[in-house]
Formats: sequence, structure tokens, C-alpha cells
Amino acid sequence: MRVMKWSMIALAVSAAGTQMAMAEPFVTDQASAPGFVEGASAGVVLKNYYFNRDKKAGAHDLVDWTQGVLGKFSSGYTQGQVGVKVDAFGDAGFLLSGEDSQSGSQNISRSANGNNNNSFGKAGADVAVRISKTELKFGDFVPSTAPVFALGGSRLFSQTGRGFQLQSSEIKDLDLEAGHFYAGSNQDNTSLQQKLGTTYSTAEVKAADYLGGKYGINENLTVSLYGAKFKDVWNQYYVNTNYTLPLATDQSLNFDLNVYRTTDTGSALAGKIDNTAFSFATAYSFLKAHTVTLAFQKVHGDTPFDYVSVGDKGNRGGDSIFLANSIQYSDFNGPGERSIQARYDLKMAEYGVPGLSFMTRYVHGEGIDGSNIPLNSPYAGNGYGKNGHHFETNVEAKYVVQTGPLKDLSFRARQAWHRGNAADAEGNINEFRLITEYPLDLMAIAKK
Repeated sequence: MRVMKWSMIALAVSAAGTQMAMAEPFVTDQASAPGFVEGASAGVVLKNYYFNRDKKAGAHDLVDWTQGVLGKFSSGYTQGQVGVKVDAFGDAGFLLSGEDSQSGSQNISRSANGNNNNSFGKAGADVAVRISKTELKFGDFVPSTAPVFALGGSRLFSQTGRGFQLQSSEIKDLDLEAGHFYAGSNQDNTSLQQKLGTTYSTAEVKAADYLGGKYGINENLTVSLYGAKFKDVWNQYYVNTNYTLPLATDQSLNFDLNVYRTTDTGSALAGKIDNTAFSFATAYSFLKAHTVTLAFQKVHGDTPFDYVSVGDKGNRGGDSIFLANSIQYSDFNGPGERSIQARYDLKMAEYGVPGLSFMTRYVHGEGIDGSNIPLNSPYAGNGYGKNGHHFETNVEAKYVVQTGPLKDLSFRARQAWHRGNAADAEGNINEFRLITEYPLDLMAIAKK
């Protein structure tokens, strides 16, 4: 059974439609570098997080209320043909409420006996060098762009990775990137040198390498291709095609196809893997305010579709799943599983309330078959049976203050209901999250 769920990058099909479509280049031009001091920025995000996962059948509930102070500093690039900059972060988290008997949400660190700590923190930095529109970065940071190596940000703190990342936007509409990572930090751990692993198996990854990019064929059509090698674990490949078809005024259709292919390699520390997972989604947007999305997802293979994680065994998670039906709690990625989704989004700006939005979705999965997982496989302990099926319903409301002294203050309420049979392995839960974020620009405040 999966211990935790991270899906902020692949929260929604309609979001994914814009995620991989035409966007700003990865790297801006060094010719416009403002200077190390002149281009510097510093900010703090005050993040308040209430988390309540009510597990049914007498299981261990996860409940806490935490406050985070998330600081970030970025210098500008030095001027000249070769630019250099420094990024740093410092995060502090505080437990406002939470019983030790209900610990484990991963919003707060825990002591060796599993009890909540009252506070914790972490800090790190990276150095980047830029020539033209190509940037090389090394250090501790959040590599979130690659669909084969993206780390999680859906708790109080974000995960981080330690390694190298190369990004280049030299050719118009073509963004390329590569990375080499060998350590990281889970969201509730102060160490920046934790091991990489996989989310659904007990395998540890000594090094993860990836290469890929995206190309905007025109303003409506984008394709992406990535490959990753997790040493002695797997080779994984990803393809995405995203197309938006404009219709009548204020109407459009978006089509989003995602395909992952994963096979074991080297010493096969996660066992034999022969897995193909894909999703296809269609989103219809109309009257600027409404979007209706339908999606289908399928996993071919005797093991679940798996992806990178950070942290100790049993305390992991990641975000490298850009499949349509990876939602708040479940990924709907069990062995052999097929799932369908129906989703509706509403933006209230068109009805006189800018900043307010609503979302609801329902995903049904069936055909889970874990009976072919070998008993000695690292995936054998997940609890998948034969003829597994489950469903999940999500409701979300979000409001962002548009003007005034509290501009950009956001409130997000998220509710999930998940139910499945005994062969599903993910259990029955009700989950509520209330997240408040208030970003402060320290540079702007200092100038006042």
C-alpha cells in the first residue's frame, strides 16, 4: 500500500493541458542580466496548513495543524557573457495542534519514537551559471519541470533534490533539460542528504539521470519527450502531446495524451518491471468560466506504475506522475488498472467574483490485478489483490485576494472521499485540507 500521495503537478487534466503547452522558456537571455545585486529578490510565504485524513475501519488517523515560514532569496545574474547567481531557502515549521497518536501527515517532523516535534526547519542553496539562454545549476533545490523526475510540494514544506540541472532555451519554442541527482530531502526531514527511492517499492536509487524537453510546434500544439535512468532500478520514457482546438468565441477543446514506458535495468533492485501507463483527456472550455473534462487512464503490467521519491523507506513520496487520474489521494495506477474521470471547473471572475474558483471531480478505477506480482518482489507488500476496484471524489474551493494590503493571500479548501474493495490496497478515507498562503516581497517592503 502506498504510504502517501503527491500529485500537485498532475492535479488536473485541464491544468495539465496548460502545463506542457506553450509557456515561458525555461531560461531567459543572459544579455538582459540586471546584475547580482540589482536583480536580487527576497520573499517569505506564510503557510498555514490543516490536514485531516480520517481512515476508516479503525486505522490510524492523520491529523495536525501547522504553520510554516518559507523564506527564499535569489540574487540576480552577474552581467557579462557568463552570468552567475545564487539561490537560497530557509524554512521553519511549527506545530499548532496535533496529537502524537495521529502523527504522520508529513507536515511536521517526528522524533525517533514517532511523536510529533513542536518545530523543525531546513535550509539550503544552489549556484547557477548562465551563458546565453543555457543554465547549469548545482545544489539543493526543487526540480519540478521534468515529468520523469519531479519532487513533491503538497505539504507544509517542499521536497528538494541534490544534484545538477541543465536547462536550455537557445532555439525558439524548444526547451531542453537534463539532470543528475543523487540525494534529496523529504518534506518533513531536516536532512538534505536523504536517499532517493521509488514511491511504491522499497528500492533505493543511487543516482537518477534524465534528459528531455518540449517543443511548441505552434501556439496550439506542443510535444514533449523525456527519458530517465535510475541506476540499477529502471529506464523510464515519457511522451506527451497537447493540442488546443479553438472553437467559437470563448470556446475551445484541449486534448492531452501522456504515455510512460518503464522497464527494469542493471541489478533490477525493484524487481522485474515491464510497465506501460497512459492517459488521454479532453477538456471543453466555454464562456471563459466553465471547463468540463473527461479522461481515461490505463496501466499495462504486473506492477503498479511507479515514480521517484525521496526519504527513508515507508516515508516517501514524489510528483513524477503526469497522468490524468493522479488526484488528491489516489494515483489510480495499480497493476492492470483502468480508470475514468469526469471533472468540472468554475471560475467566478466572469460572475463578478475574481479570484474565486471551484472544482469537483470523480474517478472510478477497476481491473486491478496484483496476483502476478512475485512474492519476492519489492512491490509484493503493497497489498494489491485480484479484481480490485475503487473510486474517489474531490471537491475544492479556492480564493485569492485580488487587491489591497492582503493582495495574493490565498485560501484553498480540499475534500476527498476514497472507497475501495479489499483488493484495492489504498483503503477507505475521508480527507480534508485547508491551506492558507500569504506571500510577502521583502524587497518591496524594505523600500517603503
